[in-house]
Amino acid sequence: MIQYNTVINMAHPIKHFKTITKHRHRVISHCAKAGILWQGLRHDLSKYSPTEFLPGAKYYQGDRSPNEKERELFGCSRAWMHHKGRNRHHYEYWSDYNPKTRRPEPVEMPLRYVIEMFCDRVAASKIYNGEAYTDADPYTYFLRIKGKHRMHENTEALLNELLEQLRDEGEEKTFAHIRRLLKENRHG
Repeated sequence: MIQYNTVINMAHPIKHFKTITKHRHRVISHCAKAGILWQGLRHDLSKYSPTEFLPGAKYYQGDRSPNEKERELFGCSRAWMHHKGRNRHHYEYWSDYNPKTRRPEPVEMPLRYVIEMFCDRVAASKIYNGEAYTDADPYTYFLRIKGKHRMHENTEALLNELLEQLRDEGEEKTFAHIRRLLKENRHG
């Protein structure tokens, strides 16, 4: 059985607050460029809840998610389980029981959440890589899960396309492409 302290030592609350707020502001900016500002404004608000914030402050590292440290210590991250269950821009949110196979399986994500996921990944890469960031970083990070059947094949294909375009053509062209996709989807 996993043992968690009932009182969490808040080692880095200010650093954690600054990191998640800086990340959120980057996502808001990217969502505005993509044409989904309202989603950006609501992005990751659950990170400020005690369930996510307290472990985030305790396991703060600065160069990677505190959820990774919590997983190393306890085999899972309760903060992550809370987060992914409330934030539709995570592919992990989009799984359901398939009565035919009798297994949980990925469900195709709606376009606007794939776009928010793209914005989230770009912002996270910028925060964690700092001045060393390149437009190839989000794609390189994506390669860790690509092809492992963790997300619906259509969702994975679209995310792959957007991340490759970012890597090869840059933000301006990629966000223009995203706005066209959203416009076509609204009228299609």
